[in-house]
Amino acid sequence: MLANMMEFPKDFLWGAATSAYQVEGNNINTDWWEWEKRVGLKETSGLACRHYELYKCDFDLAKLLNHNAHRLSVEWSRIEPDEGKFSEPELEHYKDVIISLKQRNLEPIVTLHHFTNPLWFARKGGWQNEKACEYFLRYVEKIVGALCENVKYWVTINEPMVYIHLSYIKGIWPPQEKSFLKAKKVKENLILSHIKSYKLIHKIYRNESLNLPLISIAQNMQAFVPYALTLRNNIAAYLRNKYFNFEFIERLMCAKTLDFIGINYYTRGLVETRGWGFKNLTLDVCNENHSKLSKNSLGWDIYPGGLYNLLLKLKKYGLPMFILENGICTQDDNLRWDFIYEHLKNIHLAMSQGVKLLGYIYWSLIDNYEWDKGFSPRFGLIEVDYNTYKRTIRESARKYSLVCKTGELE
Repeated sequence: MLANMMEFPKDFLWGAATSAYQVEGNNINTDWWEWEKRVGLKETSGLACRHYELYKCDFDLAKLLNHNAHRLSVEWSRIEPDEGKFSEPELEHYKDVIISLKQRNLEPIVTLHHFTNPLWFARKGGWQNEKACEYFLRYVEKIVGALCENVKYWVTINEPMVYIHLSYIKGIWPPQEKSFLKAKKVKENLILSHIKSYKLIHKIYRNESLNLPLISIAQNMQAFVPYALTLRNNIAAYLRNKYFNFEFIERLMCAKTLDFIGINYYTRGLVETRGWGFKNLTLDVCNENHSKLSKNSLGWDIYPGGLYNLLLKLKKYGLPMFILENGICTQDDNLRWDFIYEHLKNIHLAMSQGVKLLGYIYWSLIDNYEWDKGFSPRFGLIEVDYNTYKRTIRESARKYSLVCKTGELE
C-alpha cells in the first residue's frame, strides 16, 4: 500500500441512497402528492425518475459502480393506501425490490418513513394525532414482517428534526404549520414511534428465529458555527447543536433503542442572531452572504471539517456510526468529486482517532425530485434525463466506484 493511501476496513459498506417519493413516481396516495397540486408547486413530482418500474436497471448501475450497499425507503402510502387496508401487490413489489438488491450483493438499508405520509393519516392530523404511533406501528409490523428475511439494517425515521422544522416550525412543507407547541407534540410522537418500532422489529426477528437486525434513525446534523464570536451567537449555536443535532439521539440512547447512529450530513449553519428572543436564538441565520466557502447549487456551504467534528462528538455514545446521506447538488461534476473526496478524507481522519464507522452512503444514486425545490438540484452520481429517463453515469461516480472497489482513497 502506498504511504499516502487512506485505507478503509474490508467490511465497510459503500453505496448511495434513494427515497421512494423522490424517485418512484405516481405516489398518488400521499400528503405530498395532494399538497403539490393544492398549492400549485411549479414542478410536481409526477413520474419522478420512474424508478418504480426501472429499479432493476438502477440497481444494475449501482452494482456496476462497485457499490455493496443501497439505502432506500418504502412508501407507507403504497403499503396502506386506505386506513387499515394493506396492498398485497405493493408488499410483493417491495419484496422483489429487496430480493433484486440481494441478488446483486447490495446490502439493503431500509427506511420506513422518509417525510411522506399516507393521505388518510395526514387527514387525521398526521403526527399530531394521539394515535399516530399506533397507526405507524401497524404499518411497521406489516412491512417488516414481509421483508425481515432479507434485511439487516432498518432506519425507522429519516431526519425527524428536518421534518419537524420544515413542516411545523417554518411552515414550508405540508401541513405548513408554524407552531412550537405542535412541533413539540410531533417530536414526542416521533420519538415514541421509534422506541416502540425498535422493540417491535426486534420482537419480529426473535419470533422468526432470525439474527437480530441493526436499527437506527437517520439524524440530519449540521455544523452550527457562529458568524461572529458574540455571546448571543455562541449561545444560539450551542442551543441549536443541543436540540437540532443531539437531543433526539440522546432520548433514544436513554431508551436503549439505537444499535448504531445514522448520520445525514450536508452543510454548516452560519449563526447570526438579531435579538435575544427565542425565535432569534433558534432560527436566525446569516443572510448577508458572509461565508466565503464554496457552495452547492442550493447555496449550502461545503464544510467537510464539520462532519469530522461531529463524528468525534458522537464517539462518547459508544455506538458504531453510519453515514446514511452525504452529497452535493451541482452542475459541476468536478466539484461533486471534490465534495466526496474531502468528506471521505475527514471520515478517515475521524476513524483513525477511534470512531467506529459501518459505512458511507452518498446522496443520491440518481438525480431526483428534491421536494419543494423541484427537479433542478442535481445530486445524483447518475444523471437522469427527465425527457427520456435515460441514465448517464457521471465521472464522479466512476471515481467513487474505484474507492468502493478497493476501499482505498489516495
